[in-house]
Amino acid sequence: MIMENKRPDISSFGLHILAMAFMLCDHMWATLFPGLEWLTCAGRLAYPIFAFMIAEGYTHTHDLRKYMLRLLFWAAVTEIPFNLMYGESVFYPFHQNVLWTFLISLLMIILIEKCRAKFKPAVSVILSVLIAVLGYIAGYVSMADYFGEGVLMVLMFYFFRAPNLKNRLLQLICMYILNVELLGGLCYTFTLFGQDFEFPQQGFALLSLIPIWLYSGRQGFRSKAFRYFCYAFYPVHMLLLVGVRSLIL
Repeated sequence: MIMENKRPDISSFGLHILAMAFMLCDHMWATLFPGLEWLTCAGRLAYPIFAFMIAEGYTHTHDLRKYMLRLLFWAAVTEIPFNLMYGESVFYPFHQNVLWTFLISLLMIILIEKCRAKFKPAVSVILSVLIAVLGYIAGYVSMADYFGEGVLMVLMFYFFRAPNLKNRLLQLICMYILNVELLGGLCYTFTLFGQDFEFPQQGFALLSLIPIWLYSGRQGFRSKAFRYFCYAFYPVHMLLLVGVRSLIL
């Protein structure tokens, strides 16, 4: 009997679970365990997976209007828990939750699609680049989580979404530029063959490409309850962490 060698793959359900687990690690570091830096290193993988799923969600949604209204609703609901976690105040206007980043990204994708439908390829390419720049600026002006780089990450997964070698190479290059060169941040120094090298904490985000590339396109477990659980998990877990922090710190 010949056994088939199947390539390991991850469903949409699996990516959601992984992204939420990595996000929980990061927020546990931010609220309860600031000394455990491995938690926030693991947390660097969360945003790219979510960004990939937003790009996938756009291409697969049956009702874009409802999709965006759900994001808008949960972005508003999440704002106070997010403010309490990051600013320790109900009102904290200097940093907005990540769902606003995703909304900006979706608006940019819609504009790009309209340009592609209306103009010739050469013109639409130029306009698409200008729209991406607009999204980058909007990410910073709105002070949404991950700022302009976060918007570009969603657009990158949208532009290079076909699962082929060329697109994966482009994803890797873009991820390096966005996370290592632009976002950067805290760096770790290590020695290799007598030479000192620096690696930014945000660089761990590149590891998110492993589960993303293993994504098979399968939906996996699917239910309306799970979909709402994924949305609710974002504000609810923040409130729980903030509550525990207030009790023990």
